[in-house]
Amino acid sequence: MAGNQRVYKQRIRSTQTLQKVFRAMELIASSRIGAASRNAQEASPYDHALSQAVAAVGTYSHLEHPITRERTDTNRVAVLVVTSDRGMAGAYSATVLRESERLIDQLVEEGRDPVVFTFGRRAHSYFTFRERDVEFSWAGQSDRPSDATIDEVATVLLDYFLQPPSAGGVAEVHIVFTRYVSMVSQVPEVRRMLPLTVVDIDGPGELNRDDIAAAQIKARPDPTAAAPLYEFAPSAAEVLDGLLTRYVHSRIRNALLQAAASELASRQQAMHTATDNAEDLITTYTRLANAARQGDITQEITEIVSGADALGAE
Repeated sequence: MAGNQRVYKQRIRSTQTLQKVFRAMELIASSRIGAASRNAQEASPYDHALSQAVAAVGTYSHLEHPITRERTDTNRVAVLVVTSDRGMAGAYSATVLRESERLIDQLVEEGRDPVVFTFGRRAHSYFTFRERDVEFSWAGQSDRPSDATIDEVATVLLDYFLQPPSAGGVAEVHIVFTRYVSMVSQVPEVRRMLPLTVVDIDGPGELNRDDIAAAQIKARPDPTAAAPLYEFAPSAAEVLDGLLTRYVHSRIRNALLQAAASELASRQQAMHTATDNAEDLITTYTRLANAARQGDITQEITEIVSGADALGAE
């Protein structure tokens, strides 16, 4: 029984050490989640204004742009998978990877050739372990992406979309990320970022795969309402070129910031649950250690009494 006490006490010490680690990671995530969620939310007014500007130019200029034109000269499709760099975030990365596999399977069934891009070490490790080619990878900033990294991601994806087939161009660009709703709710989403589908609505202009077939490239003004007047300087083509490039960067930036906030929220929840479970485990091991100690005491008393009885009988 004494051996059992030592085992339980060792387990209690190990669990207490892990509990301190869980608690520290929970506090770190809690301290960062506020700034991450603000960064994602503060970009919304700019994204909304940019969406309206793009919709206005696309609707009233009647111009075509390579970013809004459907490509039929290649079957390559870029898929950017956004996961975390580290673990201990619950099912955050696993959910995104499951959605990415579903998207890749669907693209293959449609006769497309998926080209994988990864943001976060978890996604890169997942695909390389399965001997899947990764075209481009970014790591080290999943929970706090810098402006330079965001611009690099957007530029690389846009360049791949605009390149000809002979240079490895792609017909579409999809991004699989986690949208931040609240501290307790994060939703994995698959969005088609390119070619752009300009829609004159409140909110982001990119659509998921179920919405693409039903959406229209250009918004139709209400025939009963007065049509607004727009004057484009220096020209509608140059305005559209500048706006669409900014729009692509804005939407990718929004997705990466949403993913960063979701990762921190998932890690905070996972570490809070792990801390509570460690406390329950410590309570259980303490109870078992006390029971083992009481058993040792009872056994010693029994042995003493038995010895005294034996001596008295002699």
